[in-house]
Amino acid sequence: MQRQRRTVMQNPSFEFPRALALATALAAIFPAARAQQAPAFDMDPVVITAVAPDSPLTFITNPKTPRQPLPASDGTDYLKTIPGFSAIRNGGTNGDPVLRGMFGSRLNILTNGSAMPGACPARMDAPSSYISPETFDQLTVIKGPQTVLWGPGASAGTVRFDRDTPRFTEAGVRFDGSLTGGSFGRNDQTADFTAGNESVYVRVTGNHSHSQDYKDGNGLRVPSRWDKWNTDLALGFTPDADTLFELTAGTGDGEARYAGRGMDGSKFKRESFGLRFEKRNLGATLEKIEAQLYYNYADHVMDNYTLRRPDPNGPMPMAMAADVDRATWGGRVAATLKLADALSMTGGLDFQQSRHRGRSGTDTNSYRNQSWEKDAEFSNVGLFSELTWRASERGRLIGGARVDRASAKDFRPTSGHMMMMPNPTAGQRRDSTLPSGFLRYEQDLENLPATWYVGLGHVQRFPDYWELFSPGRGPAGSVNAFDAIKPEKTTQLDVGMQYRGDKVDAWVSGYAGYVRDFILFDYRPGGMMGPTSQASNVNARIAGGELGASWKVAPSWTLGATLAYAWGENRSDGRALPQIPPLEAKLSAAYDDGVWSAGALWRLVAPQKRYALNSGNVVGQDFGPSAGFGVFSLNAGYAISKQVKLSLGVDNLFDKAYAEHLNLAGDAGFGFPGHSRVNEPGRSVWARVSVKY
Repeated sequence: MQRQRRTVMQNPSFEFPRALALATALAAIFPAARAQQAPAFDMDPVVITAVAPDSPLTFITNPKTPRQPLPASDGTDYLKTIPGFSAIRNGGTNGDPVLRGMFGSRLNILTNGSAMPGACPARMDAPSSYISPETFDQLTVIKGPQTVLWGPGASAGTVRFDRDTPRFTEAGVRFDGSLTGGSFGRNDQTADFTAGNESVYVRVTGNHSHSQDYKDGNGLRVPSRWDKWNTDLALGFTPDADTLFELTAGTGDGEARYAGRGMDGSKFKRESFGLRFEKRNLGATLEKIEAQLYYNYADHVMDNYTLRRPDPNGPMPMAMAADVDRATWGGRVAATLKLADALSMTGGLDFQQSRHRGRSGTDTNSYRNQSWEKDAEFSNVGLFSELTWRASERGRLIGGARVDRASAKDFRPTSGHMMMMPNPTAGQRRDSTLPSGFLRYEQDLENLPATWYVGLGHVQRFPDYWELFSPGRGPAGSVNAFDAIKPEKTTQLDVGMQYRGDKVDAWVSGYAGYVRDFILFDYRPGGMMGPTSQASNVNARIAGGELGASWKVAPSWTLGATLAYAWGENRSDGRALPQIPPLEAKLSAAYDDGVWSAGALWRLVAPQKRYALNSGNVVGQDFGPSAGFGVFSLNAGYAISKQVKLSLGVDNLFDKAYAEHLNLAGDAGFGFPGHSRVNEPGRSVWARVSVKY
């Protein structure tokens, strides 16, 4: 029998007029803000449309600031603001981030220095799906293999969502919150409350995000609704200005349905615990020591009956559910030393262990009565050191090295596409010692406010859970993927320049690399249960780059542009590397006088004609070329006071029907033809009010 359950998603829509009413009501709480003649305020931009680098290959931004399109519902959504990022899309939320065409654990994603890999064998719960950007204070992205400080395997880059340490000189209270409402029932609430004094603080953050199914530019409903929430608590002890002890705990849950998958996510439970210590200014040589321990747990349920009805004519005609969980615990110890006036070093050790389990059922809720079965364990211990040498007044040499000891153990009693054959690698463990390192030179120009850089990096990456355990088969001649998939080795050259003038800021970056033993997925038709996958190692070349510029044409007017391009070639098979996003440009214009603001964003994406049919990764595959498109959006804002801001936006103003190249195929359970791309939202209107004091 179909399970009957009323969820938060089935509540009445939260439409745009209601969002405006909320904004007005919240503004009324602050009568002092509504002066007849509003003064100009020195404030951050009301709406972000693009992010420029803070330093060579490093982008830093405040994720609390709304961005266009519609304020982000997860980590992937916000990352798309940074040139070079794209996402494998499957509906409204929980896409999987891609940087320069590289996917999965090639991109190291951390929250407050801790990793939460997710549990779904098909990455329905990607690491970024557990991240609510607005509850963090800083987003840092380091592109390419140009740091060794934050864990193993980050050949594409490192992403860090961090919360700042609250510091008080006297007893006080701080608050940062927002309300967002918009088309398709979108409504979000975020609150960040901190109370403390010189010695202690308590910080509580929480958010709730909800949306109904959206309609594309053709007016067709796309199954995409979601409802999710998170809350986190931090207790800190700051006995002096240089010392910190912090204990953290958090939890969250949600559900989301997917137009491009045969099942939906009916549970995204998260539990997190952490302990952190920092001490600065310990002496003339030892500048800082930091240590942390963390535990992250993900419990994810996917089924075909909570948010949809089983399709009697599809591959899963009966109600089915699968419950998977993953516990990850780890830590890090690092010290920063000033070895000489021109030489500093950060070095230390990090470790991570992870356990994965699963259970399933053929009737609604029957999986709850099944026993957990462990299928995999992973561990990694790494030693790292990174040095900065100020070789001259304008030149710097930055280099680092790390070595990791990585291992994995296979606990599966059966294997294969249907998991009905005895597993020949049951009980086996494999391990590797993997070196990585980089060297980068940066120089400030003498007669221009500009910096150029060149860097060479090498990363050896141990195969992740999805590459060892998700494929139905391994390379030709092997017993399975766990037995034969080799670690990936990436060597990449990065070059670029950044210019910062009084009226013009500009930057350009380029890269070229060779990936030995690139881990590739190939798909073949698999009958009633869908396609089967095979993982193998190939050699690949990658190249591309990004550039951007902003021009302050008048005190309150700024024009901007960015461009991003990625290219990849499978050298072993003589064809294109799959899942590479097409050329993308963004043109923007913004007005901001300190009180009123307005902006326009025109996103232009070229057709992608380079593809590898039926090849890809554990989430997506190439199933043909894609068409280009252009999407035009508008935003406006009003700073009611230093504490209260109102922002409005219209995304996809002309109601364009379009789909991204990186895209899951349509799901027959919702009536989409196979290999049909999931269209993006049509015209969307939204409003957001934020309060900070």
